[in-house]
Amino acid sequence: MYKNLLVPLDGSATAQLALDEALVLARLSGATVQLLHIVDAMEHITGFEPPAVHIGDIRPRFLRAGQQILEQAAALLQAQGVAVHTTLLESRGERVSELIAAQATRLGADLIVLGTHGRRGVDRLLIGSDAEQLARIAPVPVLLVRERRAA
Repeated sequence: MYKNLLVPLDGSATAQLALDEALVLARLSGATVQLLHIVDAMEHITGFEPPAVHIGDIRPRFLRAGQQILEQAAALLQAQGVAVHTTLLESRGERVSELIAAQATRLGADLIVLGTHGRRGVDRLLIGSDAEQLARIAPVPVLLVRERRAA
């Protein structure tokens, strides 16, 4: 049974679904949950802001927001009696999927629980899929959780 779950969070509704699923698994197996948030600065650079503004204002805001996402999720799990640890990372040009896979190894995770948007077609082509990439390179199984679609 799983003993160490890695749950990457980005504040989205699908990440919340993954957290809910990880909570169920952790309660069933007694697993520890490792929460991870990655700040990807490249995702938020427009090129119009001066570097000093980015370093002194924008970057700290994203770091605080990431820490808040982790703290809220940790509080939810702790209230249910689940052991939890949090990690906040910054991407320095690496793909988010690569950082998640590396964290899985570093933390000794035996399952990654990840929310996915289930994009298809042009959206997937243009935006890419970190979930798909992670499923290919992860050192452990990946449980992809997405919204249920109406039949």
